Amino acid sequence: MGMSVTISVATEQDAEQIFVLQYLCFQSEAALYGNYRIAPLVQTLDSVKEELASDCVYVARLGDEVVGSVRGHITEDGAASIGRLCVHPRLQGHGIGARLLRAAESALSEERGAKRFRLHTGHRSEGNLRLYRRVGYETVGTAEGTDGVPMIVLEKAAGEYAATA
Repeated sequence: MGMSVTISVATEQDAEQIFVLQYLCFQSEAALYGNYRIAPLVQTLDSVKEELASDCVYVARLGDEVVGSVRGHITEDGAASIGRLCVHPRLQGHGIGARLLRAAESALSEERGAKRFRLHTGHRSEGNLRLYRRVGYETVGTAEGTDGVPMIVLEKAAGEYAATA
């Protein structure tokens, strides 16, 4: 890549770019399940803005363009729930997703006290599962998404940062 991608805390001004990027990135997931009503595709811009205000949100930037995003928050049981990880399709496979995950994990453990991280991905999402396992996540169970998609639940302890991504 010519320009380098930087990872930083998202700002309120990033909401619209995150919203548009999320819609683009989750099209392939929707196609995989034949369900175009999955949560990332029906989320509103206002809801994204609310998450920016309350959650730990990081973006990957290439110049002024937001090319990746991830969100996380502390759940009632003290775990950090990480979600909505997305990287622009033209930039996937360059380690940006792993860098975004590391940034969110670091902030959630150091600033918000998370002792473990949890995320969900669709059961057919092999690329996502490969990434999550490569950075130290292990399957701990299954769940059904609010959209009816069968999900795999993965977790790892805080401090288990993968050396390679």
